[in-house]
Amino acid sequence: MTDPISDFLTRVRNSLKAGQAECVVPHSILKAAIAGILKNEGYILDSTEGRDEAGHKTVVLKLKYVDNTPAITNLRRNSTPGCRLYYGYREIPRVLNGLGISIVSTSKGPMKDQDARRQKLGGELLCSIW
Repeated sequence: MTDPISDFLTRVRNSLKAGQAECVVPHSILKAAIAGILKNEGYILDSTEGRDEAGHKTVVLKLKYVDNTPAITNLRRNSTPGCRLYYGYREIPRVLNGLGISIVSTSKGPMKDQDARRQKLGGELLCSIW
């Protein structure tokens, strides 16, 4: 797999479109951090760690729906392995004028765009969620 973050976002997007209650993705520290940000922002109900049948670690996301409509309208991968996008803290783009969030990989770990601006940290723009 060349882009695990894109795979993570695609699995979440497909689970939301299928109306599933949970989404299970292979574990990595970055995916767990992104799931934690989604949980803190209220886009998902919960994220826990689990194991699959082979004993590999996974991240289990409990998806959130409001009146049978997914809380996440769209997920977009901004920086790709072929074209990395780096921004200083002043240039980080806003998502829908602040209605959505971007996740930025900084030197202090992944964080949402508002926190990166507050702490004056730039980095790689991983994805946008609204």
